[in-house]
Amino acid sequence: MSQLVQSRRVRPADLDRHKAEGRKIIALTAYHAHTAGILDAYCDFILVGDSLGMVMHGMESTLPVTVDMMIVQAQAVMRGTSRALIVVDLPFGSYEASKEQAFHTAARVIKETGAGAIKMEGGAKFAETVSFLVDRGVPVMGHIGLTPQSVNTMGGFKVQGHTPESQESLMDDAVAISRAGAFAMVMEGIVEPVARTIAASPEVTALTIGIGASAQCDGQILVLEDMLGLSDRAPKFVKSYGALRGHIEDAVKGYAEDVRGGRFPAIEHTYPPRS
Repeated sequence: MSQLVQSRRVRPADLDRHKAEGRKIIALTAYHAHTAGILDAYCDFILVGDSLGMVMHGMESTLPVTVDMMIVQAQAVMRGTSRALIVVDLPFGSYEASKEQAFHTAARVIKETGAGAIKMEGGAKFAETVSFLVDRGVPVMGHIGLTPQSVNTMGGFKVQGHTPESQESLMDDAVAISRAGAFAMVMEGIVEPVARTIAASPEVTALTIGIGASAQCDGQILVLEDMLGLSDRAPKFVKSYGALRGHIEDAVKGYAEDVRGGRFPAIEHTYPPRS
């Protein structure tokens, strides 16, 4: 008789227990096996975000990112990890047309990567889609506030929640996707008092994950390359925990100087003939 062996990764229900125990949820983005492997010991979930379009490929926005691109990078992250919940973004154009389209995309992503959940942008207008996916066994993380896939209709990467109308809309979004069954939601670029109010609302049952929102959220996420100091420019909400850009530049400069000066490769870096 064969025995079913299942690796024990963090699951959405585990994150609920974190909140019940008063523990903050830790998350970062990753797109590579080696960086994901470092994050695995510290993060409750790792997001394979469509931000890879900007971070890895130099795109001006996330809009050109494809499902195939997301799958390839999610597979790499899965290979580099064994513990953290892996969440994969559904890119622009892969879920908006219908709830059926969203399910087919989500099912493909989960089947081909082994990820534990998907993330999709949008609030109340996508509540029906969220419910459709959850009813069919797809764990969904929402994303409200500054939604990068809507950058053109928003008029740029703009902080949300400055007006009473915007504040009401954000609360409606958070409540709607909570009721639809999303286990969590990223809250991005939202004015702090507004984000705090949403996070504290008893009607918002989805876990709140802040990025440029409020410390009162149930957890926090940042783009790894931003917090490591690899990016040219980082948003205001990023705290730099490293300065890797300078270290990498120094290393490359040293390598170039050694090659030009004939110091690399030295004898210890070459292979002698067999004796």
